[in-house]
Amino acid sequence: MGRLVTAIAVALVAVVVLIAGATAGIIGVVSGGGGYGGGYGGGCLGAVTAPGATPAGLTAEQAGNARVIVAVGERMRVPVRGWVVAVATALQESNLINLGNLGAGNDHDSLGLFQQRPSQGWGTPAQIMTPDYAAGKFYERLLTVPGWPSLPVTEAAQRVQRSAYPNAYAKHETRATAIVAAYTGRTLPTCDTAPIAASGWTRPVAGVAGSGFRTADRPGHDGTDIMADKGAVIRAASSGVVVRVRCNAGGGSWDGPFHGPTPCDTDGHPGFGGCGWYAEVRHAGAIVSRYCHMVRQPAVTVGQTVTAGQPIGYVGSSGNSSGPHLHFEIHNGYPAHEGNAIDPVSFMAQQGVRL
Repeated sequence: MGRLVTAIAVALVAVVVLIAGATAGIIGVVSGGGGYGGGYGGGCLGAVTAPGATPAGLTAEQAGNARVIVAVGERMRVPVRGWVVAVATALQESNLINLGNLGAGNDHDSLGLFQQRPSQGWGTPAQIMTPDYAAGKFYERLLTVPGWPSLPVTEAAQRVQRSAYPNAYAKHETRATAIVAAYTGRTLPTCDTAPIAASGWTRPVAGVAGSGFRTADRPGHDGTDIMADKGAVIRAASSGVVVRVRCNAGGGSWDGPFHGPTPCDTDGHPGFGGCGWYAEVRHAGAIVSRYCHMVRQPAVTVGQTVTAGQPIGYVGSSGNSSGPHLHFEIHNGYPAHEGNAIDPVSFMAQQGVRL
């Protein structure tokens, strides 16, 4: 494990400024904002391109293997951060080439995209040489790493790979982010997380706060709306345990597990009713945070422990919504209900976090 592949060198993906009116497929720089900003060099790098596009600088073989890694991650409901870790790992281990046994040049019995070893329990040689299987095994082990979404890419990868070169994965993060973004059609920040305050709380999404808590024109609005792009990562505002994953739309509510389509799988509209896809996390002191209008089923399950800044879902417009945003609530008590909802802006300010 950990062999540095030098046989094939591929130029790094060029990063250019996305000019207004440019066609899809350009790799651009996306300004840092909201919950990111300083501490990350003045902004977060991301790629803007068309869904399903082939990332620049990859051969057909490399692109096909990267596509498999992303597809397996989505099928397994691994947060997008994990896809970046996996692609960065494969770039380091094999340059996204499904390497067979190289004879004298082989590192022990390492094989495939992630240079997994049959002798270390990764599977049979035939299994490891199947990209779909290899990616699945990588994700399985990544998901067992405590707090992996909050770790730097190189550390998360190393916890899985146990490489002789533990810092080698870091240099692939920007390129891996661009590759993943090309297959998702989304802008993905390379920043690890939003800054976490000394209180242990952080912004749940990078965006601009909009409609506030129980305003004169919306007295029943029990949270704060944070405007963000569809598909933006929603993060746990603090460590805790997931206590609810629910579809709430069109006058009905359903708790998981879900089998088949739900009313939350498409964009809602004003008057449709409900929080859409949402999750709740219970924190210390019986504080509950609620995250509404996700684009699809939350990426967490009831009973799962999450850490501050861990991705738990993606911004959408399901339920009673006029456009993509995160409706964010804080409840001073468990279970969460209308009677214990408090102003998220004031609460987060007390934690040292500005929404």
